[in-house]
Amino acid sequence: MELLYQSTRSKGVKVTASQAILKGLADDGGLFVPEKIPGLDISIEDIAGMSYKETAYEVMKLFLTDFTETELKSCIGKAYDSKFDTGEIAPLTEKAGVYYLELFHGATIAFKDMALSILPHLLTASAKKNNVNKEIVILTATSGDTGKAAMAGFADVPGTRIIVFYPKNGVSRIQERQMVTQKGSNTSVIGITGNFDDAQSGVKAMFNNKELARALDGHNYQFSSANSINIGRLVPQVVYYVYSYAKLVAKGVIQSGSPVNFVVPTGNFGNILAAYYAKNMGIPVGKLICASNENKVLFDFFETGVYDKNREFMLTSSPSMDILVSSNLERLLFKIAGEDAEATRGMMEALASEGKYTITADMKAQMADFAGGWASEEETAAEIKRVYEETGYVMDTHTAVASAVYRAYKEKTKDNTVTVIASTASPYKFGTSVMGAIGSGYKGMDDFALVDELSRISGTDIPKAVEEIRTAPVLHSTVCKTEDMQKEVEKILGI
Repeated sequence: MELLYQSTRSKGVKVTASQAILKGLADDGGLFVPEKIPGLDISIEDIAGMSYKETAYEVMKLFLTDFTETELKSCIGKAYDSKFDTGEIAPLTEKAGVYYLELFHGATIAFKDMALSILPHLLTASAKKNNVNKEIVILTATSGDTGKAAMAGFADVPGTRIIVFYPKNGVSRIQERQMVTQKGSNTSVIGITGNFDDAQSGVKAMFNNKELARALDGHNYQFSSANSINIGRLVPQVVYYVYSYAKLVAKGVIQSGSPVNFVVPTGNFGNILAAYYAKNMGIPVGKLICASNENKVLFDFFETGVYDKNREFMLTSSPSMDILVSSNLERLLFKIAGEDAEATRGMMEALASEGKYTITADMKAQMADFAGGWASEEETAAEIKRVYEETGYVMDTHTAVASAVYRAYKEKTKDNTVTVIASTASPYKFGTSVMGAIGSGYKGMDDFALVDELSRISGTDIPKAVEEIRTAPVLHSTVCKTEDMQKEVEKILGI
């Protein structure tokens, strides 16, 4: 049976999965959501014996129903290959009774690889399926990881171009170096003199600009997105929650049917929303613990039912979470509002005009699956040091936020449910912050000297993604003001 997709903001025309992937954003500015979240049609015990690729097919076939088995398996096969440094793709590592789901074994050593390795293949297959002959322009804002992962995925893919905007002073030095050294004749990277929310707002404005759309059409271009607003980004993320649960069953850690908690360091809300979708598919999830850094807009929302972005924007050591407008939350709002598109649109309009909105008591009651927590910069650094000293395991700053939040949650609730922490990036990506947390003697060291030291103390190999940017030339150096983002796009595309 075909599963269609609808916008969160209107009861407009429903589209197929491939059409939703191609468009990225609905015409009314809403996000595409499935008419219903499909249930797994295979037992956990069966999945427990499967590889990551096999699990990916079993999950994704339920969402992407207009792809043939051959098309979908081809996309999966091209995505989850030797680009990953482990055949497991997303291994579970146990340290002191906590399970870390390592999502950073791909080409750019961040969890974004899990979805952005497959999105280019889904997108080009979607274009072929819908007889789209225009060049697809991927337009994306990044808080540090999406940009590099998207460019690595789309570099030199025929029929596509990719333009990435990032906050010039809002990413780690390794993150920035990964982006500005990106090869590929179809890639462009632009720093903006603003924060991630400014970049994301600028990108959304271009998507919604009808005059720009006409100009693009006249030059045979079509916008699409690699951000998690694209359903083609979200669906592959559901896979690793299903996979990790089944692997816990396979290892004998839990019996099938026993609940598991997931702790997810959260910025744009896509990663934890994928866990929520996995729960709705039938995975027995106890609590979804939403971990925030000092930009704790989501924590406050879960506590009060008021989403308010009118606050100081904090630059932290976990920059991929330095976000005050969590775009993917709109998909959850739509669901807990009883799929009321008008109500969802009203909240999004209030956020745009007043910077805040309030949900009803009934909607808040439907968020019982979630628990919120946040960690300060000091708590994040202390958690990196504590876990390293107690177990020898080195985690990045985002994972440390989640780990600190989980520890506080467990102390408060005494909840002893088996828990998986989504480990979203390699510590090598944030060497300055990680090594600074482990010991004061590392302060002032050069980025790559810190990388070498991190390898020594952790007993792990330096990832290829870091090694190759030591001497790579800078290929992208453009910086612009937020209000000039569209001009830069027009210049790149020659329109």
